[in-house]
Amino acid sequence: QVQLVESGGGLVQPGGSLRLSCAASGFAFSSYAMSWYRRAPGKGRDLVARIISTGTSASYADSVKGRFTISRDNVKNTVYLQMNSLKREDTAVYYCNTNHWGTDYWGQGTQVTVSS
Repeated sequence: QVQLVESGGGLVQPGGSLRLSCAASGFAFSSYAMSWYRRAPGKGRDLVARIISTGTSASYADSVKGRFTISRDNVKNTVYLQMNSLKREDTAVYYCNTNHWGTDYWGQGTQVTVSS
């Protein structure tokens, strides 16, 4: 079965950096696009970044453009989210996602807290 396991969250000061990882298993990883979403306190789950199966193209929410970078390793079956210049408003639970023919699969999420 599809499994997505996020890691790398934590507490960081404003302006700092974090790198999230999502280890995938149970499906042909290199055949599917992967995404990162986040849910801030009291808000809905929003798309942060998406990368196509080959890793050659990605898209970002306006709020993170120029600060976050999504990447993937199709040998290690892992997708990453490099987050730089973090702001307090980036505080959220971050989720890894893949959509297979209309079915969404989610990881358990990893908490990112940006605070001084």
